[in-house]
Amino acid sequence: GALAACGSSGGSDSSGTTVPKPDKTTTTAAADPLRILVSNDDGYNAPGIDALVEGLQTLDGVEITVVAPLEQQSGTGGKTTDGDVAVTDVKTAGGYPAKAVDGYPSDSVRVAFEDLDADPQLVITGINSIQNIGAGIDESGTVGAAREGVAQGVPALATSQGNGETIDYPAALPFILGWVNAHREALVAGDEPVQVTNLNVPSCDTGRIRGLLEVKPDPNADLAAGLQKQDCTSTTPKAELTTDVPAFDAGFATIGVVPSTPGG
Repeated sequence: GALAACGSSGGSDSSGTTVPKPDKTTTTAAADPLRILVSNDDGYNAPGIDALVEGLQTLDGVEITVVAPLEQQSGTGGKTTDGDVAVTDVKTAGGYPAKAVDGYPSDSVRVAFEDLDADPQLVITGINSIQNIGAGIDESGTVGAAREGVAQGVPALATSQGNGETIDYPAALPFILGWVNAHREALVAGDEPVQVTNLNVPSCDTGRIRGLLEVKPDPNADLAAGLQKQDCTSTTPKAELTTDVPAFDAGFATIGVVPSTPGG
């Protein structure tokens, strides 16, 4: 399920907070393709993974391989299956070729490396439906799959879209593409730290995303607070928002490194 693609990114919002956006004018392919393995926990036919692959294809010089669970596997964390798992050829909702693994999200990433000879320089998981922040991080199959990528020696970006009246997957794409472009040189060179970066983007029922904040994960945060809808009209100063749950709930996209193992 390898795909070639093209595009680029960069931009800022009116508040002065950098918000990366794809640059549709770039057409020259990069000299060194970036190999990306895409997986998720919602299943290969989920709308979030389809949006992710479609967005990644706007980047120059990327090779995309999609290996994802056959069925919905949300909330399974880093669970794995003992023994072999079945793998079938499928297509995402938008028609992109993929492999479906009859197992957990972590199984999908492991199978990609160990059985399908995938050789990515980056693993991206998602785009998950509903945020994975605070106390919910270790239960997240999106994060679990990203952690398996790190266990295989490859940097990983776990991506999730916030709870809202509508799960606004397109809202995450500028942030994802901006991160990939910012880290591309290090990824291709093999210099990117092998760690799980966790990106969560609000779905704003009213207002607009306030920007991107780098914050620390708070595993002790109230679980309900980490699952609620976001207030993109909040005026809470960003200087007061140092951890993921309050920053996200106040309408900011949040990004930060999470432990590579549960409870770490």
